Amino acid sequence: MNKIKMELSCPMPKLEFDMITLGHGSGGTLTNQLLASGVFNLLSNEFLDEKHDGAILNINGRMAFSSDSFVISPVFFPGGNIGELAVNGTVNDLAMCGAIPQYLSLSFIIEEGLPMTDFWEILTSIKSACMQAGVQVVTGDTKVVEKGKGDKIFINTSGVGPVHENAHISYRNIKPGDKIILSNQVATHGIAIMSVREGLTFETDITSDTVNLNHTVIKLLDNYGEKIHLLKDPTRGGVATVLNEIARDANVGIDIEDKNIPVDEQVAGACELLGLDPLYVANEGVFIAIVDASVAEAVVALLRQDENAAFASCIGSVTAAHPRQVILTSRIGGTRVVNMLVGEQLPRIC
Repeated sequence: MNKIKMELSCPMPKLEFDMITLGHGSGGTLTNQLLASGVFNLLSNEFLDEKHDGAILNINGRMAFSSDSFVISPVFFPGGNIGELAVNGTVNDLAMCGAIPQYLSLSFIIEEGLPMTDFWEILTSIKSACMQAGVQVVTGDTKVVEKGKGDKIFINTSGVGPVHENAHISYRNIKPGDKIILSNQVATHGIAIMSVREGLTFETDITSDTVNLNHTVIKLLDNYGEKIHLLKDPTRGGVATVLNEIARDANVGIDIEDKNIPVDEQVAGACELLGLDPLYVANEGVFIAIVDASVAEAVVALLRQDENAAFASCIGSVTAAHPRQVILTSRIGGTRVVNMLVGEQLPRIC
């Protein structure tokens, strides 16, 4: 039988760079350019075009599916390690879809020479994170590469779970007047990683905020359902980048107040020392919720009762003015445009 060969006409788009750079992994402008001109164009379909943290599939009801890879350096950091980060990251991506995470796949790419004690510590952290999130690892894969061909260990996780019956999470639900709620203090994860790399010491310990958020999100959906219009976790690229993505994809303007953005004092000081804007620093235990204005105060009050959202705050609102732009009002009353992250601020952060 002759094989039928299908030829696809797929000319490569014109890109700003001839080679992949670290900036293409930042989650910011270069990442978005790479995805928009390549992945999303070439592989476009109704699920991928949602550009969300996961896909909502109709398989005996609505099911969410998400996948993520973790290449953080160092693999052990204040407050956690790559193992629990991998579990929490995929659990949180499913939660941002309004789903209840249930099952994970777990795949390792391990560099020859990794101490067995390190691998065991990572495994035990994975088990602990799964128990806290209420998920099970049900399949996976392990590969070992030669020394010098990796960086200790890379982890890929994928996850599935049913979508909460009250969840209707989509950019299409966002409308002018909606309120923007930040669940907790920002920039903690990125600064915890940076402190290890740069040998910085602080008066108090700054530890990563890596944590599962699914239980917190379920409380929101149980109580406010369709009033929760969108959920996003600002990991790579930080809050500023995610807000720009929302403004672009929903074709709305966003106004935020600097005074309402929760930042730990030590983290703010470290950012100032390093010349970093907390809005662009990565997070691992924070989410942004776009909610109907009628429930904004109640959502903040509910979140503040949760140990993983103790500093929840309404930081701004959606507007019909200045579509596709994020405008920040400073503490002294001035305004500035907050653009998407350009380049790579903190490489290998998740």
